[in-house]
Amino acid sequence: MAMDGPVRLTAERGRPKKLGASVEADGIAFAVHSQNADEVMLCLFDDYGTRETSRLRLPGREGHVRYGFAPGLPEGTRYAFRARGPFEPAQGHRFDVSKLLVDPYATRLDRPFVYRPELAAPPHRDIDSGPFVPRAIAVALARDAEPLPFAAPGFTYEVLVRGLSQRHPDIPQRLRGTVSALGEAPLLDHLATLGVETVELMPLAAALDERHLTRLGLTNAWGYNPITHMAPCPRLAPGGLGDVRRVVDALHARGIRVLLDVVLNHSGESDEHGPTVCYRGLDNALYYRHAGEDAGRLVNDTGTGNTFALDRPAVADLMEESLRTWVEACGIDGFRYDLAPVLGRLPSGFSRDAPFFARLLADPVLKDRIHVAEPWDIGPGGYQVGNFPAPFLEWQDRFRDDLRRFWRGDDGLVGALATRLAGSADLFGKEAARPSRGVNFLAAHDGFSLADLVSYAFKHNQANGEDNRDGHGDNHSWNNGAEGPTADPAIREARGRDVRALLASLFVARGNILLTAGDELGRSQGGNNNAYAQDNETSWIDWRHADLELAAFVGRLSRLRREHPALSADAFLTGRPKGRQTLPDVQWLREDGAPLGEADWSDPGRRLLGMSLYAPAEKSTHRASEHALVYLNAGRADASVTPLPCRRGHRFVLHLRSDRPEAEPAALEEGRPLVVPARSVLILFEEKG
Repeated sequence: MAMDGPVRLTAERGRPKKLGASVEADGIAFAVHSQNADEVMLCLFDDYGTRETSRLRLPGREGHVRYGFAPGLPEGTRYAFRARGPFEPAQGHRFDVSKLLVDPYATRLDRPFVYRPELAAPPHRDIDSGPFVPRAIAVALARDAEPLPFAAPGFTYEVLVRGLSQRHPDIPQRLRGTVSALGEAPLLDHLATLGVETVELMPLAAALDERHLTRLGLTNAWGYNPITHMAPCPRLAPGGLGDVRRVVDALHARGIRVLLDVVLNHSGESDEHGPTVCYRGLDNALYYRHAGEDAGRLVNDTGTGNTFALDRPAVADLMEESLRTWVEACGIDGFRYDLAPVLGRLPSGFSRDAPFFARLLADPVLKDRIHVAEPWDIGPGGYQVGNFPAPFLEWQDRFRDDLRRFWRGDDGLVGALATRLAGSADLFGKEAARPSRGVNFLAAHDGFSLADLVSYAFKHNQANGEDNRDGHGDNHSWNNGAEGPTADPAIREARGRDVRALLASLFVARGNILLTAGDELGRSQGGNNNAYAQDNETSWIDWRHADLELAAFVGRLSRLRREHPALSADAFLTGRPKGRQTLPDVQWLREDGAPLGEADWSDPGRRLLGMSLYAPAEKSTHRASEHALVYLNAGRADASVTPLPCRRGHRFVLHLRSDRPEAEPAALEEGRPLVVPARSVLILFEEKG
């Protein structure tokens, strides 16, 4: 709320080492970093945020930090900044005092960002943007939240917050589309049924739509275009970080960890023709990378128009503080880093020894959190899978592509399939690493949904307004005989069979698992493989028509993986005994039960792979089995296989068959062949009996 009477701003009692707005008992201290501005002004607003009541120069300066203290100013004050300085684009300077600027360290905003042409300069230089820019709200933030103890994320459920609950009939209307919906019993119970171990929230930070989407009447649904990195979008969290904390607490109470997808590589200010709402107006030359001697041109390693200069201490300080805030204020257990090579890119190129990585791993709040890299971008040396420093985990596009191609029926994929199922030691086997360094997935927010993967051979992104030019063109997808929706029961059955086989393959592989929310329910995006611009029923889960049988199948896979160490051990499969074991950890089997030979591995037409997995149970449980058999048949015909012999007094029990998910466990008769149906995965365990 606004202060009665005139506001004074003094350098005394300022806090230059604490950037942002620091609420104290008798006033508020403000500090902002700008290396090249001539002066920075604090703008204060009335209780409704509609009228600018004061504009005061920050009087203190320490290094490049401008600061001041306003005695008597209360918590809840709405504020922003303006900066005066040179407008010399060729030198990288774009100061414009007519542009209202959001505090980069803001932790709460009074309204969402909405793109307007008036935000850009030029051609709208000297046009006051004040009516169109959110105001930060000064709040005293509690920083006493506690994450759960560190553990590998395991089965991770990727959540588009608005899309998860917008169409859920059992979620109160006022909560639909917000993060608070995730703390409601229907969604918590659904996660428990699936056996989810970690929820990964797609970006919550307040973001700004790309300017071309406004012209098309579209909205960015994903949020990978942030402005304020520690203030959540008011659409997603109307109550600010407090909403996020309550949901994290609810998930923690169920034993579920929470990762937050963060975008530290760029901002929503886009290229040099984009809006001026924060960093560009405070110090364009400082916050962003520029193209060598051409200081007027921004580096675009992100494909979004700009790239943060994370090798500069002031920029790294901001991003480090944003991560600390999510942990301390909300209890977030870790982070997934969008386009993570930017974090390690120096002027000389990507380095696993980059200063920002060293910061994260030395920070007392962040060093024991989960850190997951999306290890690619479009910049030089932008593909860095397997090259991030420990303890970073990494998304696994090789797993995605090799599994898709195997099940599509491509030739010569059995060796690649085995490598991925064994934990991808070719990528992550360095430095005594484990398979949990990798995050395996079949589909994610970016690309086809799992149902569309087996229903569309081509992308269908016309609704995005770019004449279907956007999105990946090579998706390793197939349509089972018809492109898109069909009433043909045979095609529909074939698609369901393929989806279940893909899911079973995911859950028998070593490494962490990522499943995008709704893929367990058969969600479709109508063939759109780049639905970032579809904040509508394209990206919202249709709970009324959800495939609950498929969700139950995922729950069974998750339970089998948890209960049986042969499926879940965090060790690369080597084909050799480990420790005191007498059996090798894996034998790769052909149809007659013999190990695959060189000719089998090189056979381009091989479509069947058998796995004999052995891993002793770390804990004694009556359900745990040390020995599992898995058969994957991507062929179009059934295959007859000879299972390995059991130990005396034991038998193999067929616990799951992806072609008939409703089938109850059934014991095999000793010496009888086993039929592995076409396009299916079978999972068996050796049990006493």
